[in-house]
Amino acid sequence: MAFSSNSGSGGGPMAEINVTPLVDVMLVLLIIFMITAPLMSHKVQIKLPEATLENRPEPPIQPITLAIKDTGAIFWNDQPIDMSLLETQLAVEAQKVPQPQVDIRADGTTRYKIIRDVVKVAKQTGIRKVGFVATPEH
Repeated sequence: MAFSSNSGSGGGPMAEINVTPLVDVMLVLLIIFMITAPLMSHKVQIKLPEATLENRPEPPIQPITLAIKDTGAIFWNDQPIDMSLLETQLAVEAQKVPQPQVDIRADGTTRYKIIRDVVKVAKQTGIRKVGFVATPEH
């Protein structure tokens, strides 16, 4: 806190703000910006590539959903299908590039043997991505 040197004021605090430190800080910042501003310009000129709409990526492929009921009935994207037709459909899908993922949804009471047979057929036909769908815990 600054005190006045004038004995007539009673030695109380001065009401004037000392701006000298503020001016010092501003001058230092001005010098820093004057030095760094020329360095911000790029010396090396690079021709950047331009984006075109010709080579747009294809939309992602929808996965194939195989639903298996506890009775052993199999559904391909909610359409009933038998095991022999399932094998030929999966063989056709395995030839596609990129290959779609096969998601298996099964009832909680479905025998594991039926699920195992469907997964075995999918792997034998060449499907690389087989996943299982379950409901999340609450």
